[in-house]
Amino acid sequence: MTSVFLSLSAVLAASVLASPVAGATPVADRPATVPSGWVAVDGAELARTAEGADTRKAPLAAGDSVSTVAAEPELLALQSARNEQFVATEINYAAPNTGALRARSADVGGAWEGFGFEWDETSQTYAIKSLANNRYVAVEKNYTGSTQNILRARSTSAGGWERFVLFYNEGLDRYALQSTLNGLFVTMENSYTGSLQYTLRARSAEITGSWEEFVLYELV
Repeated sequence: MTSVFLSLSAVLAASVLASPVAGATPVADRPATVPSGWVAVDGAELARTAEGADTRKAPLAAGDSVSTVAAEPELLALQSARNEQFVATEINYAAPNTGALRARSADVGGAWEGFGFEWDETSQTYAIKSLANNRYVAVEKNYTGSTQNILRARSTSAGGWERFVLFYNEGLDRYALQSTLNGLFVTMENSYTGSLQYTLRARSAEITGSWEEFVLYELV
């Protein structure tokens, strides 16, 4: 795998791909397919990438820093390829959406946009811990309607609801996340309105374009 941490200007110059219909009702337990060109990334490979000389650094807001609450995982920021915004943890949202993940930040202003990717060798999956509240990201499979399968940083431990497979496409230099709970890929809901606009949901059976694609940045 070549280094995926390129300059921000290169990311912004990437063309926007075709998008699926927003707000489609997710189909629970339907296995997702992995298109040609996408490969699973293990913890050792992600660590080597993050330690490379040409790593892509997260653009921090002036005067801000990121708290490294999580121990040992790769500390990363996620940028949606669809709207070019960084994913933040909405810790101030009221229940039941407290800790919802949304791609809504223009830069990395602090721990809100920081995540620890913790590799589990046994299951060959990642648990993702928000640095904003030190909680693991879960897929809310039991939610209904347009919020079913949204991602929330709300768990104190990592089980089946909190496990993801990380995929990488070298040609696109982008990542995708697949929930092991329902087998579906994480999508950024660009067409949602209101407080859940740009929320992340595990609801796509395929990687159809920029809706399911993300760029990873190393936190420094």
